[in-house]
Amino acid sequence: MFHLFGSMLGLAIAVGASLVGYWQARQFTQNKLRFVDGVHKMGVPLLAGLGAALVATPIVWILPLVGTGTALLFGLGVALGVSAGAKEIRKRIGAG
Repeated sequence: MFHLFGSMLGLAIAVGASLVGYWQARQFTQNKLRFVDGVHKMGVPLLAGLGAALVATPIVWILPLVGTGTALLFGLGVALGVSAGAKEIRKRIGAG
């Protein structure tokens, strides 16, 4: 019973971290990087997600209930957030 509860809690933390990463990256891209042309390049979301996953990896090693999958999901959320933020910027200026 406790193992199931721990697994569900770990999953909830992983999903929550990825959602927060997505939302924060999207907001940051829309608000702070709206005048930066480099954010529209294809590899920028991948680099942002990889960087976020690398930064999160040592943190999840320390914390109980979460693992490397949480760091990977966080990186994926950040990458998708940067991509969505850049798309929103392009939509606002009418370039795509």
